[in-house]
Amino acid sequence: MPTRFLGEFMGTLVLVLLGDGVVANVLLKRSKAEGAGWMVITSGWAFAVMAGVFVAVACGSPDANLNPAVTLGFAVSKGSFAKLAPYIVAQMLGAFVGAVLVWLHFLPHWEKTEDPGLKLACFCTGPAIRNFAANLLSEAVGTLVLVFVVGAIFSKAVAGTGFVSGVGAYLVAALVWGIGLSLGGTTGYAINPARDLGPRLAHAVLPVANKGNSDWSYAIVPIMGPLIGATLAGGLMRVIGL
Repeated sequence: MPTRFLGEFMGTLVLVLLGDGVVANVLLKRSKAEGAGWMVITSGWAFAVMAGVFVAVACGSPDANLNPAVTLGFAVSKGSFAKLAPYIVAQMLGAFVGAVLVWLHFLPHWEKTEDPGLKLACFCTGPAIRNFAANLLSEAVGTLVLVFVVGAIFSKAVAGTGFVSGVGAYLVAALVWGIGLSLGGTTGYAINPARDLGPRLAHAVLPVANKGNSDWSYAIVPIMGPLIGATLAGGLMRVIGL
């Protein structure tokens, strides 16, 4: 478990560093990528997933979940919860440290960016239209798709005895890209409690220049929505036999 813990920590760190990094690149003032748009953000997050999976596996976690919702979904599917607590701790810590590195990397740009909402968006998600029920549903549906399709990708019916080493990371990255393009515009598609909560905590404690509040009134949505969606996906996989 120690090597798996390290793998989940390092993989999630890289996921958030590159994922939140692309958001900061697009939103922060005086960045050369300022205003590049949604296609760049969704593409950057897809590549972040790919890189995070490779790092997690190389550092000792063949599961490369990088996401408490994924860990929960497969725990429900398999009926085994032994990995749940250690993986979630590793993922949370990795997400927090990744967000700290984003802050350091873009250090001069926080002061140049006047809008505190843009600064917060570089760390965590927020809704396009604030509606608790609709936002919760969006996160649940997006995460259900994530977990269920990952289960389908690696099922025996699709993968047989297994893909060539490394191929799975590209397939999961393509899935996350598709979720972002198709379903991400409502809430920013957290679909990962650690990806949202770890950086939100970092935003709260870091001395980000002229920052606003960390929007804790919304924070429950990107935690509960993905956990609900993952539980449903795990139950569905268990029933179907994926």
